[in-house]
Amino acid sequence: MTDIVQIEEPSVGIEPKQTPRIWLFGSLALLGAGASLLFCYGQVLISLTAPLLGLAAFQLNIHVQALFMWAFALVTVIGLARDRRRHHSNLPLLMSACAVIIIVGTLYTFYDVRILILGYVLLVIAALLNQNVMLGSLNLAVQRQAGRLQELNSTLEERVQTQVAEIERLARLKRFLSTPVADLITTQGKESLLESHRRLIGCLFCDVRNFTKFSEAVEPEEVMDVLQSVHEHIGRLVAERQGTIGYRAGDGLMVIFNDPLPCTDPVLEAVKLAMEMKGAFEEIRARWRKLGHDLGIGIGIAYGYATLGLIGSEGRYDYTPIGNVVNIAARLCDRAGDGEILIDQHAYLEIEEDARIEPVGRLELKGVGKQVETYKVLGLRG
Repeated sequence: MTDIVQIEEPSVGIEPKQTPRIWLFGSLALLGAGASLLFCYGQVLISLTAPLLGLAAFQLNIHVQALFMWAFALVTVIGLARDRRRHHSNLPLLMSACAVIIIVGTLYTFYDVRILILGYVLLVIAALLNQNVMLGSLNLAVQRQAGRLQELNSTLEERVQTQVAEIERLARLKRFLSTPVADLITTQGKESLLESHRRLIGCLFCDVRNFTKFSEAVEPEEVMDVLQSVHEHIGRLVAERQGTIGYRAGDGLMVIFNDPLPCTDPVLEAVKLAMEMKGAFEEIRARWRKLGHDLGIGIGIAYGYATLGLIGSEGRYDYTPIGNVVNIAARLCDRAGDGEILIDQHAYLEIEEDARIEPVGRLELKGVGKQVETYKVLGLRG
C-alpha cells in the first residue's frame, strides 16, 4: 500500500494537455480566413503600398488570385472541422461552409462585390465564433474540474481515514500471518480466507521451560529481553516456513500450518520448524546458562481438523483455530521436556517415513477425554 491518497485528475470534455492543440486549430481557422482576405484584396494592397515602397505596381493573375482565395477559405473550413470534434458545436462549421460556397460561387458564376463581401463577413464571423465557442468549452471544462476537485476535497478526510484503517488492518494481519499471506489478503481481496471454516491443520505449541523460576530471579527488563529474543528468532523462522501464528502468550506460541494458505505437508513443515526452533533457542539460552539460569524449550505437535476464523472485538481480532487438535498440541507441549518434540498418532502417521521417531506411550492429557498415543521426534531422516 503506497500513497495514502491519490487524487485522479477528473476527465472532462477537453483535457488540459490538449489545450495547445486546441489553440493551434483555432488559429488555423483565423489564419485561413485572413489569408483568403489578403488574396482577395491583394491587388488593392499592392497598388497602395508599391509606390510608398518605391516599387513598381504589378498585376496579379486573377485566376491564381481566385484559386488562393477559395483555397485559404477551404483551410478555414478544415480548421473549424477539426475544432468541432472538441467543442461539438456545428454553427461555426456551417457558417464557414456557406461562406465558401458564396465566395466560390461569386468568383466562378456571377461576380458581385457585395455578395463576395457577405461571404467574407460570414467566414470571419465563423472563425471568431469558433474561438468564442472553444473558450466557452474550456471554461465549462474548468468549472467541471473545479467541481470535481471540490467533491474530492469534501471526501478527502473520509478517504484518508479509510486508507489509514486499511494500513492498520494490514499491520494487525501481519501480527499473526506471514507477510505474503497478509499481502495476499489485503491487495487481492482474499478476505474469504479469514471467514470461519473447517480445515485439516498441523498445530504446533512451544513454550520456554523454567521461565517462571527465571522471571522470579531476574529483573523485569531481563525477562523482557529474553521474551523479545525468543519471539524475534521464532517469528522469523515461522515466516520463513510460511506458518501462521495463532497467538503469542508470554513465553508461549502457537503456530498452524495448512491455513489460511494450503500446505502440502503441514506436519512435516511443523516438525522442521520445531527442529529449527530448538537450534535457535540454543543461542538464546547459552548466555543465561553462564549466569546460572537453565532455560529450555518444549514443543508439542498435533494433526487434525479445527475450525478457524477471526475471534475478538472491534480493534482487536486474532486469527485462531478451535478444536481438539489444538488442545492435544497444547497438552503435549506441557508434557514435553527440555528440547523434546512430542507428536500425536495422527502426526506420526504423516511423517513416519521422514523422521526418526521414538514411541512414548499412551498419555493422559488434561482436558482431553481419552489417552493419546504419543511419540517423540528425534530428528529428520536424510
